Amino acid sequence: MERPEIIIIGAGLAGSEAAYQASRLGVKVRLYEMKPKRKSPAHHSDGFAELVCSNSLRSNQLENGVGLLKEELRRLGSLIMESADRSAVPAGGALAVDREEFSGYITRKILDDPNIEVIYDEIKTIPENGIVIVATGPLTDGDLYESIMTKIGHQDMHFFDAAAPIVMESSIDRSICFAMSRYGKGGDDYLNCPMNEDEYRQFYDALVSAELADVKGFDKETVFEGCMPIETMAKRGYDTMRFGPLKPVGLIDPRTGKEPYACVQLRQDDRMASIYNIVGFQTRLKFPEQKRVFRMIPGLQNAEFSRLGVMHRNTYIESPRLLTPRYNMREDEKVFFAGQITGVEGYIESTASGYLAGYYAALMARNEEPVTFSDSTMIGAMAAYVSDPGVKSFVPMNANFGLIAPLGYRVKGKKKEKYLAYAQRALEEVAENRIKMEKFWT
Repeated sequence: MERPEIIIIGAGLAGSEAAYQASRLGVKVRLYEMKPKRKSPAHHSDGFAELVCSNSLRSNQLENGVGLLKEELRRLGSLIMESADRSAVPAGGALAVDREEFSGYITRKILDDPNIEVIYDEIKTIPENGIVIVATGPLTDGDLYESIMTKIGHQDMHFFDAAAPIVMESSIDRSICFAMSRYGKGGDDYLNCPMNEDEYRQFYDALVSAELADVKGFDKETVFEGCMPIETMAKRGYDTMRFGPLKPVGLIDPRTGKEPYACVQLRQDDRMASIYNIVGFQTRLKFPEQKRVFRMIPGLQNAEFSRLGVMHRNTYIESPRLLTPRYNMREDEKVFFAGQITGVEGYIESTASGYLAGYYAALMARNEEPVTFSDSTMIGAMAAYVSDPGVKSFVPMNANFGLIAPLGYRVKGKKKEKYLAYAQRALEEVAENRIKMEKFWT
């Protein structure tokens, strides 16, 4: 008997994860990827699952929503998490990765998989026959964008996202910058650029008056709070940055023995520690302005940039009106969506949607009944949020404990203890579901 197959459009985080999970279930996958023939404004490499914004996959702690989601995916056999753990670089209590190593591992696993046929071509319309997963990401444009809009009834939504600059380690002044993690979490995994009050004032004045790049429609649209441009944050108030990415709390400047007035952190971006990401410095400043203003940061006065910050529009569909908790359409069950285009926000959240879409699509192709994940798990709670027709003002959402079903009992201790109880309950359900899922894996 001929093996069932599905079509996946897009080899980003969600599409790669979906393809891998479908293959594990013995389903043949045709994975379409437009790179290297064509790249979006945010993409630079030819590899799959390219990280375009930051190299950080955020917290690794179970008492954090995305930390729990990562652990759920690990225990369920996620390809993305397998690669992330293999390519991890020092980042304190967070999980950060070497971008090229991360993408390279996933690309090789997909290309070497006998169940996955990779087709380097651009699909311009959603196929009408067969089971399809649309995982083209928030930068979907052109004919395929119009095809999606036609499919969902021309109700598109969007917000703006940004990426931070990356500097060469060799250009960082180590006589000023010092290695330390805030709150002592992890090792000395961050480089810190301390500012006194006068340095901060001069930097603030230059930042809020710097010339911005023209981003079409930006002033009329929504900025995702988690990737707010640093200059937008600064304009909200003189001290806003000092309570955000420039927070000095828990950092001691060895030159003074005191906390600085403000502090810019740099996070290692590759395994060789040759490049560093300026944490929280997403921006829409013009390129010459980025160089001028960011070189005012102590320790970066001679900074050489391997990448400057960019800003782009992200598009997402009105998922609560369109999708089920299995990420397929209510009105056409054979069409699935996965990734940021569904309104999940973040690398790991996109991965989780790809995991479920690939799993559910593959079992649909096999005519098998899948297990389901309740909203007591983070992976299930995210799926429930994007498919809840009761959500009236739908906005992109990160994993957080506000989405998870209440415990139904009190937990002694503070918020951390409560969230750990959520995590324990979630991981118990994940363990039970994994046992049921394993019988389908090849």
